[in-house]
Amino acid sequence: MPFITLDKERVITSTEALNLKEIPKHLVVIGGGVIGLELGSVYLRLGAQVTVVEFMDKIIPTMDGALSKELTKVLKKQGMKFMLSTAVSAVERNGDSVKVTAKDKKGEEVVVEGDYCLVSVGRKPYTDNLGLEKAGVELDERGRVKTNDHLQTNVANIYAIGDVIKGAMLAHKAEEEGVFVAETLAGQKPHINYNLIPGVVYTWPEVAGVGKTEEQLKEEGVAIKVGSFPMRALGRSRASGDVDGLVKIIADEKTDEVLGMHIIGARAADLIAEGVIAMEFRASAEDIARSSHAHPTYAEAIKEAALDATAKRPIHM
Repeated sequence: MPFITLDKERVITSTEALNLKEIPKHLVVIGGGVIGLELGSVYLRLGAQVTVVEFMDKIIPTMDGALSKELTKVLKKQGMKFMLSTAVSAVERNGDSVKVTAKDKKGEEVVVEGDYCLVSVGRKPYTDNLGLEKAGVELDERGRVKTNDHLQTNVANIYAIGDVIKGAMLAHKAEEEGVFVAETLAGQKPHINYNLIPGVVYTWPEVAGVGKTEEQLKEEGVAIKVGSFPMRALGRSRASGDVDGLVKIIADEKTDEVLGMHIIGARAADLIAEGVIAMEFRASAEDIARSSHAHPTYAEAIKEAALDATAKRPIHM
């Protein structure tokens, strides 16, 4: 966002937001993606008023639409405010306040003021001052290190992993790539299925997804069936008071193979591993539905969603 000059006192980046010495009265967050919502929800729970300004028509736009819709509802209930389909045009500091000027979807100018503004509109690879030019390592147009399918750069003895190359900027993705390179150098033939790298949003409730979203599969013309189950129908959720959220399972209409699992709810970051394992072994929704899940647990919602995906037969709904 070139129109913004970051003022370290009031207009801050996500890293600087972790080191504030005071709780904002009103935090304006530019960007309704993962980092903006995570940090925004932290300050919301600490007592700040939080307004999220997002250019797209929904938050967490890269995740399944059902998760976006549910998270919006839950965060609104917690007190977070949203300005969607809104394009920021200027950010100005005036003493101890910050004014954010934007245009809504009708093209009308809107202004929101706060005492801090968090700019969270994406991340870029940290490749500056690494001496890559001297080593002859090539970068792409976005400043990322270019690699081949073996994570090898154009310089044969240099490999690159993690946030400096293309793909999701996730610690567990980098971990898999580190192991991949080590195994390659040891003469093995490793493989990474990037479709099965889970994504997580650490709000509360947590949000997690793996595989394809319903929107992606429909765009690809894949015939699918969808099963879902609300967390509020679970005994464990009702006992703990964490009744917001759902589990959604998407399966191939003909083969029943699970193509995506999407969760919003308590412990979603842990529960998504079940989807990763199932999809790694190319399990069907029926396979999950036939697997015993302990009661009472949050994981029961996964079994119920699988039952819903196979002939609409959940037990507790």
